[in-house]
Amino acid sequence: MIYLKSESEIEKMRTSAQLVSQTLAQVAKYIEPGVTTAKLNSVADEFIQRHNGRPAFKGYGPENNPFPASLCISVNEEVVHGIPSEKKELTEGDIVSIDCGIEKDGYFGDHAYTFGVGECAPETQKLLDTTRESLDKGIEKAIHGNKIGDIGYAVQQYCEQYGFGVVRDLVGHGLGKSLHEDPSVPNFGKRGRGQRLRSGMTLAIEPMITMGDWEVKTLDDGWTVVTADNKKAAHFEHDVVVREGEAEVLSTFDYIREITKN
Repeated sequence: MIYLKSESEIEKMRTSAQLVSQTLAQVAKYIEPGVTTAKLNSVADEFIQRHNGRPAFKGYGPENNPFPASLCISVNEEVVHGIPSEKKELTEGDIVSIDCGIEKDGYFGDHAYTFGVGECAPETQKLLDTTRESLDKGIEKAIHGNKIGDIGYAVQQYCEQYGFGVVRDLVGHGLGKSLHEDPSVPNFGKRGRGQRLRSGMTLAIEPMITMGDWEVKTLDDGWTVVTADNKKAAHFEHDVVVREGEAEVLSTFDYIREITKN
């Protein structure tokens, strides 16, 4: 069921989204060769709790296998839901997708950014740039009167023109009082198809794009999703309010840009 948010609810969501944005920037300070993904998770966990937020991912999922960390940290061929580990160190040329969710005052923020570790190969940098740009293309279509398919079509067409794969098995979603709400927001689709967008809908739009084929598989840990061909993948995500004329983005990458100068 889809419910439209009031302006007061949107402001609470903005607070949560901005805290996610600030957390990602704090993590960005530590991304370098040799750092462990567990260290990055620790930085985020401490920052979130210091700012009176609740890590939304920690403990999420089935009772017999809840997610154990505050961040999903996915390296190279890992698309999403990577579990932080003391054994996993970043190396020069890696890419690392950091996905963070926070609940504060009853409302959620949830977005992601993929970082290059040191100098990336040109084709890897092209993947990062294209994925980030495709997020903007999708957001441009998140306006009152459009359809869900318009968002997916914009992302898909932009990425596929450069030869990249668009993951089908994982999609964006509604967001608000719950971490995952209706509707689903695929990164592929046809214009004019799907749920009609209405002002006040709040969405997490999140392209997940690969250097090869779009097919993915889940590892034995029950969480980590990787590309089936072991080629690299990127993931960018924003929290968005559907408005008339132009979508409103509640999250920001500006804090990250101040750190990375990128």
